Amino acid sequence: MPKKIAIVVPVYREAENLPALYQRLELVTAQLPEFTWEYIFVNDGSPDNSYEVLASLAATDSKIKVLDLSRNFGKEIALTAGVHESINCDAVICIDADLQHPPELIPRLVSAWGDGAEVVVTVRTSTDREPLVRRWGSTIFYWLINRVSSFEMIPKATDFRLYDKKVVLAFERATERERMFRGIMDWMGFRRVLIEFKADAREHGEAGYSYSKLWSLAINSITSFSLWPLRITGYLGVFITGSSTLMLLWMLGNYLLRSQILYTPLAIVVVANTLLIGVVLMAIGLVALYIGTIHTEVINRPLYLVREKIGCA
Repeated sequence: MPKKIAIVVPVYREAENLPALYQRLELVTAQLPEFTWEYIFVNDGSPDNSYEVLASLAATDSKIKVLDLSRNFGKEIALTAGVHESINCDAVICIDADLQHPPELIPRLVSAWGDGAEVVVTVRTSTDREPLVRRWGSTIFYWLINRVSSFEMIPKATDFRLYDKKVVLAFERATERERMFRGIMDWMGFRRVLIEFKADAREHGEAGYSYSKLWSLAINSITSFSLWPLRITGYLGVFITGSSTLMLLWMLGNYLLRSQILYTPLAIVVVANTLLIGVVLMAIGLVALYIGTIHTEVINRPLYLVREKIGCA
């Protein structure tokens, strides 16, 4: 019996790219007739006519499955929904709909899987017309996350990956709501192979991830995989408390001995309050991030809700 591979595609404002992506997937999968294929498109509450385009494609091809989420839950959740739907497949490939991930690499991913890899990761060597801010931001993020977390995330790695069924089954045990999809996959480990590629520019539309969303994803990733922000706040509090204590003793000694009056009592109070308030506010802000994450987990709402399915059991 031939092995079955699912291709999961999160969709948000990609109506113009979907027909071209489908055609390229068809050309690539036709080169691998020894496998059976299914395409799982997850419409993540797209405000354009992406769902209508997907429904039209599904009407002409039984390989296509469509999950229409009840609203926009974000790419990380859309990927999760697609992978959950692929549980009966022997492997799953995640790929973006914007054509920056070349479907023509799929045979290489499948070949590496056949050679024993359990996770096949694609790594961008460059991206056409990538904004400088995104490039620098990505570099800083990976540098930071790899120093504060207990595992390694591959710099410039993308969501364009192949996962063996055993990885998918392990992923189902992850329950956090504030998630970075590939961060969880990297945390799980398994045998990995890297494949480099040069990403093309988007053909149509705008990137679904705004800078504010990227910032939120970065913060969530750091707080999800590391307690370092809390530790550094504690260390900073100890340092500032010690420094301010020494400064206050010096200021008070100078004032009491009256060797040279440089500071008034009000200046001493202002310095002490400013330092201590800064430490307290920083600590409260960081603790609030973790409490917010705990609150989200404790509420225990579903990760996502599906409004409608096409072609799914």
